[in-house]
Amino acid sequence: MTKIMLIDDDESMQMLIGQVVARAGYDFCCASCGYEGLDMLRRERPDFLVLDVMLPDINGFDICRTIRGEGRQVPIMFLSAKGDIVDKSVGFKAGADDYLVKPFLPEELLLRIDAHLRRRSADARARKPKEAGVYRIGDLEIFFGKYEVRLKGRPVACSSREFEVLSLLAGDPGAVFTRDQILSALWEDDSSADPNTITVLVRKIREKIEEEPSKPKYLLTVWRVGYKLADRL
Repeated sequence: MTKIMLIDDDESMQMLIGQVVARAGYDFCCASCGYEGLDMLRRERPDFLVLDVMLPDINGFDICRTIRGEGRQVPIMFLSAKGDIVDKSVGFKAGADDYLVKPFLPEELLLRIDAHLRRRSADARARKPKEAGVYRIGDLEIFFGKYEVRLKGRPVACSSREFEVLSLLAGDPGAVFTRDQILSALWEDDSSADPNTITVLVRKIREKIEEEPSKPKYLLTVWRVGYKLADRL
């Protein structure tokens, strides 16, 4: 089930937002301070984060920067009593997707959450592997829709999941995909999937398509962000 998370030390706000999203059919979890919230986010992997700017230990802007620095693409909406353009500018530059000024109508909060979740779902569908055609780079060939990979003209024995990861990356060569994006695109219920699964799949794929898996030239790691398929050698 879609999960909404809140980081806010105001108990009345926790209760209000918890009730609003529960009535809309979403799961809900919340934390009262920044460091607790970061740990909870890494553990719970919510689909949407509502983040207060003023917290007792670390401000929301720094939390947002940390989340984006880890390569996490969860939509983030700031809550703040300040609505001036300077605060909003800082929030968006930190990596936020939206900004809602207190006090607000619960209906508006829900409308914004729903809009971001629809957009995220549409983005994930757009990143689904292609149905036909072939991607070639060097000695590697990936045949979309056929679950077939060839290296130097010879078939590579890939599992269906391994092929789907390769096919997804080959659909937009050179573009970086986070582990969360790969999970969202390939798992029907990514909330129950473990991001470490992607790390294991990447290692197995490299063992099959790379001459030196420790020095890959096809399936590349972008440090602290994710993975990409090379668009040139």
